[in-house]
Amino acid sequence: MSGVIVTDPPKAELKDVDALARFGVATVSEAMGRTGLLGPGIRPNQQGVRVAGTAVTVLGWPGDNLMIHAAVEQCGEGDLLVVTTTSPSTDGLFGELFATALHRRGVRGLVINAGIRDTQELREMGFAAWSRAVSAQGTVKATGGSVNVPVAIDGQVVRPGDVILADDDGVVVVPREHARATVAKAEAREAKEAATRAAFLEGQLGLDRYGLRERLTALGVEYRTYEEYAECEGHAGHGGERP
Repeated sequence: MSGVIVTDPPKAELKDVDALARFGVATVSEAMGRTGLLGPGIRPNQQGVRVAGTAVTVLGWPGDNLMIHAAVEQCGEGDLLVVTTTSPSTDGLFGELFATALHRRGVRGLVINAGIRDTQELREMGFAAWSRAVSAQGTVKATGGSVNVPVAIDGQVVRPGDVILADDDGVVVVPREHARATVAKAEAREAKEAATRAAFLEGQLGLDRYGLRERLTALGVEYRTYEEYAECEGHAGHGGERP
């Protein structure tokens, strides 16, 4: 395949990226209307780490990491590398040597819709990575691809310069032009959750706080004592009608 390497794409401002890093992936996705998630199949190589950065995207060939080498040159302070392939791949496209080069350039982490290897070394050097697979299988450097073009992961489009936020729960993308507004929405959601947490600590039930008792009634869900339920089931087991 032929390809293109796009230089200097527009990016979200780092102050908005860093502000989004205060919030969890779940909070940000909910704040955007439950959108932006890159799916449950991409999992962290480490635990207890949250990073946010501006996307440098890579579209390469399965089993071929040539375009990751090309992408390193396009990466800078505050970026986060996002890699996918033209068809499914679990080969170990990325390892400790790539991480060393990216860390030197101020890159904050990796999200790859394929495999990684050298996982222990990545953890030891503090380079955060989220991947579809872990595989020691090596790669070639033989096929062209693209850098800094829109890519799709699990149906979610990631453009260069969009904000990528990743933690133990997964990965979410925030469109670069919505970064600042999403910070405000995430702050509002976090404040709402803090109030709910305080109410739960005082003993309030979600059924009451969220008005869910009325929902249960509207759906025809009934409360019965154990004796009432057992009697009802007994009648049904003997051919009787359920009340």
